[in-house]
Amino acid sequence: MFWESDVKQAPRHVQIVELVTKHGYVSVDELVEKFNVSPQTIRRDLTELSDANKLRRYHGGATLPLSSENTDYRTRKAQKFGEKDLIAEELVKHIPDGATLFIDIGTTPEAVAVALNKKHKQLRVVTNNLNVATILQPNREIQVILAGGEVRDRDGGIIGEATLDFVKQFRLDFGILGISGIDFDGSLLDFDYHEVRVKQAIIENSRSVFLAVDYSKFGRNAMVKLGNIAQIHTVVTDRQPPESICKILDDNNVILAVAASSS
Repeated sequence: MFWESDVKQAPRHVQIVELVTKHGYVSVDELVEKFNVSPQTIRRDLTELSDANKLRRYHGGATLPLSSENTDYRTRKAQKFGEKDLIAEELVKHIPDGATLFIDIGTTPEAVAVALNKKHKQLRVVTNNLNVATILQPNREIQVILAGGEVRDRDGGIIGEATLDFVKQFRLDFGILGISGIDFDGSLLDFDYHEVRVKQAIIENSRSVFLAVDYSKFGRNAMVKLGNIAQIHTVVTDRQPPESICKILDDNNVILAVAASSS
């Protein structure tokens, strides 16, 4: 038996999620045999994947996560904050001064708002994210247009029919989206049907759409399908996506930008 390094951990994680997705349940013993690593290594992998809501630990193995449950906002805000900052800094390189843009609900779009706030000038931003509006409002170089609708107390997201109608009034240069999960067939997944409808409207009314997503979202499950990653113009992430996702991007001429760490 050999011991795999942390460098190989991420590909193994992807394969574990694929196995659980295919079979519904996989035991620790089966994973030990397949990957030729120790039970302790597999248990650590399953714990990390469970913490990321990619699967559930269950009686000596793992099963599919509950697709109806999202991680609470405060936890999501604290997770992968370094990666989200890297993604945001990479994304805003592609946004010129004077642009018009939608910014979506989510902690990664909020990181993009922080990055835009640093240097960009003469921006006009339409958002259904109360936190984004709060971040950008003091900046005299950025005009903020806030959607009407129902404000969710858990995360400051604004949703509902009024929000949908509001977004449809605009045709902007860029749409910046976050997402809860991306299946290995490229399906874009989220937890709230009303939020998904607004995301779809942003896609339809943006000339160019950026998906800002950290690596942990690849293979993550959620109950509502938004569309497919092939509909996006540019995917900005912090690590090379799984091979199946890369093929979809290549086949559909979707630009992939991987943020590089300065360390």
